[in-house]
Amino acid sequence: MRNKIRLLGILLAWTWSLSAMPPKTDQKVDSILTQMYMEIQAVHKTYDLRRDVLWQELQQINKDLWTANTPQQQIYLLLRKDRIKEQLHRLNLDERTQIFKIRYLKGLSVIRILYEKLLDLDHHFASIVTFREINKMANPNNYPEFLKVKEIIERKKDRKRSFELPPLLSQNLYISTIATFINLFNASASPQEKQKDLEKIQCILDFTLRMHNDLNTIYFEMEFLRKSNDKVLEDIQTLFKEYTKPIKYFVSLSECRMNDDWDTIQEKLNRYLEQLQDAMDKEDEQRIMKMQIDLNFPIDQLLQFLNKYNIHIDQSAKFYEKFKIILDSYENEPVCDASLPAAYKKLKSDIDITIQKFNTAYKPVGINGSKLKEILYGINEYE
Repeated sequence: MRNKIRLLGILLAWTWSLSAMPPKTDQKVDSILTQMYMEIQAVHKTYDLRRDVLWQELQQINKDLWTANTPQQQIYLLLRKDRIKEQLHRLNLDERTQIFKIRYLKGLSVIRILYEKLLDLDHHFASIVTFREINKMANPNNYPEFLKVKEIIERKKDRKRSFELPPLLSQNLYISTIATFINLFNASASPQEKQKDLEKIQCILDFTLRMHNDLNTIYFEMEFLRKSNDKVLEDIQTLFKEYTKPIKYFVSLSECRMNDDWDTIQEKLNRYLEQLQDAMDKEDEQRIMKMQIDLNFPIDQLLQFLNKYNIHIDQSAKFYEKFKIILDSYENEPVCDASLPAAYKKLKSDIDITIQKFNTAYKPVGINGSKLKEILYGINEYE
């Protein structure tokens, strides 16, 4: 009786602990996995206690069989022994079902959170910089100050010794800059005037000539990261499709998110578990095993995706650290600060913010060995 009361108290405490868990919209994947780990441990402890009661009774029956005086007593004890073995088997099935349910729902929460992170990252890549913006800040021909000085030089140039660039070459950074210097050198102006004109555009020329290739590198590598993120977004949507297939939920991840249809998945899972319970009641071992495997297999796919997500985030973070180093490498920034384009300063600020996000919001998901074993197999490392 004491054991039954104690067991009831533990079951009630466990049920309360599950209901008190933070909602699945918690924005930290690590905390979701920690919660899952703790909940699975609680299930193990609960069922271990229930099995202990039955094992004690089984040991007592084995002792009683040695001292049974009549065939009737022996038959009764043997029948009781078989029933306890059936109960132990049923407890093991129930325990696995509870663990599968916890893992499945927590896995769904992880997918939901990672999808939001990837969408946010996708929005970032789409908005941070375009080729047009890079071209504008990396080419002096897009600066009004430079064009104004070119116009002054054009008026003063020596027509006999100067030349006109074709339209295509006039937009080329290097050829246009060289032509401007030649025309300035040949202009009919005093050395003081030439010096003054050159000083007006020195920062623009210095910045664009030094940073042109670096800025283009940043753009093309950002495009590479954006396409990588597109691929990871496709992968998580495929994962969601496979993840919800066993419970017969056939809505895409984007539609589910848009319609806030997460409760329907919970209903589908409950229906699936009811069918699993029916298979247990009918002792249909083959059906039980198939249904448990179907529910368990997506977890393995989720862990594979987590590895892919971690590689993607880690790679992106390293690229952004590289971008920061490149942008900080312009050594004349203190002198030319007033002449630098606003887009350049905004790009530096955006990259600083993004690096911070990679260290907080986007950071890779950490799973240590014992948690990984628990997630994969539902077993305790110390058992």
